[in-house]
Amino acid sequence: MGTHYFDHAATTPMLDAARDALMAHMGLVGNPSALHAAGRAARSVVDEARETVADALDAHPSEVLWTSGGTEADNLAIKGLYWARQRADARRTRIVVSAVEHHAVLEPAEWLAHEHGAHLVLIPVDGNGVIDLAALEREIAAHTSQIALISVMWANNEVGSIQPVAQVASLAAPHGIPVHSDAVQAVGHVPVSFQESGLTALSFSAHKVGGPVGVGGLVVTRTERLEPVTHGGGQERQIRSGTLDAAGFAATAAALRWAVDAVPAESARLRELQAQLVERIGAAVPEAHLSGAPLGEGRLPGNVHVCFPGADPDALMFMLDSHGIEASTGAACSAGVHQASHVLLAMGRSTADAASTMRFSLGHTTTQDDIDALIAVLPEAVERARRVHSV
Repeated sequence: MGTHYFDHAATTPMLDAARDALMAHMGLVGNPSALHAAGRAARSVVDEARETVADALDAHPSEVLWTSGGTEADNLAIKGLYWARQRADARRTRIVVSAVEHHAVLEPAEWLAHEHGAHLVLIPVDGNGVIDLAALEREIAAHTSQIALISVMWANNEVGSIQPVAQVASLAAPHGIPVHSDAVQAVGHVPVSFQESGLTALSFSAHKVGGPVGVGGLVVTRTERLEPVTHGGGQERQIRSGTLDAAGFAATAAALRWAVDAVPAESARLRELQAQLVERIGAAVPEAHLSGAPLGEGRLPGNVHVCFPGADPDALMFMLDSHGIEASTGAACSAGVHQASHVLLAMGRSTADAASTMRFSLGHTTTQDDIDALIAVLPEAVERARRVHSV
């Protein structure tokens, strides 16, 4: 029995281009911060990778800060922006985020509230998981001088809904409020332009686009000063200290370049498979219903998030896994102890529905055979998962 991978939103298999770049540079000896020849050679690899990433994201190379991944990038953005704004103006204590943010944004904001006197404001979303811009506008109008930053993800990791980040940034711009976006799920999957977005900062992660695990970045405008979260050698504009991973950055740049260049064709291919999968799930399990924005430009092309009423999600996941279907009950980063999705609860779904979901995420390795294999075993797996739930 072969396996059929439907968890690209958690991590996607490494691309050949990234693997080749990683292997080509694994033998580098020099520390990129060293001034001797080996160090300069390693620094050249880092700088070339930075330039490639900047070009792919429509940013300036000096705006790209390397991190260990999306979680670190989000933490650096939330904490760094908050502390910098607090230092400049003690009145700025409000952190404004959407109610459906990834835990890598929510938890740093909650920590700042608990430990550093911040006031966390959650902006509601509609039934599709899209932020209520009117509510955000009211928050800005009522608390302009108290808001330290706003953070709204580019695309939701669970239900795939794409947020109007450019409109969020335009609401904040007249008031000089910095806006960060966790774009981990969007980069390399839909068009992303840092320059056109109006954002202050944007997070990305390599392993979501076919690069290595353990590498990511934060794109920050050249005029913005963030307080460091880590201290040490002063690398990365003295904002993020740590020895630079030249080989990992080269692999990330290769993956991101491939993914961004492939967006038009790959998005069209995945949207066809996505539409077919949604239709066939509906035919195989009529009670199932799609969560998030309707299929189309407002949704990630590889995301199919489905509620199976009455089915135990963990049982369903393991039953599918026993047939070689590898999918997720939700956000892999919060896996371990299953609980109702805060995203679906914020969208107005019941606790029962929010705890009976599966996310099938498609990517560059997904084929028609994968879709056929899933549909062949899904009805029986759902029925058995419902029996488990009723016990």
